[in-house]
Amino acid sequence: MIEYFLENMWQVWAIIAIVCLILELSSGDFFIICFSIGGVFALIGAALGINIYWQLFIFAFFSLLSVIFVRPVALRWLHKNDPNKASNADALLGRTGRVTEEIKTGNSGYVQIDGDLWKAVSNENISKGETVRVIGRESTIITVETL
Repeated sequence: MIEYFLENMWQVWAIIAIVCLILELSSGDFFIICFSIGGVFALIGAALGINIYWQLFIFAFFSLLSVIFVRPVALRWLHKNDPNKASNADALLGRTGRVTEEIKTGNSGYVQIDGDLWKAVSNENISKGETVRVIGRESTIITVETL
């Protein structure tokens, strides 16, 4: 059985490469895909008849090269690694939404932005159905004003 695997290591490397690609889809940080790249190069080595020790070396070598050279380029190109990029609730600042529950001065109501409901406060009374703009936030409560 071991001889069968050693003779058909290209299949094992193909499975490793495909599994790593599938796992990368769930993570999105371009780390696991580096092992997929290493698996492809080891697959090529196995198809050329190189022994298992060299295949393991090729896998490790090209995986490491991918982590060092491919991953940073992929992160810059696909994720636009902007450290000042707003995320989560900070990305709501300046966005517009629709009031779904009346907001009275001193009390809160709810605003819908892109299908999500946010608890909102305002310095003015705002009726249900009006369009508002987010001008601030405190924790998960947003501050809005009418347009």
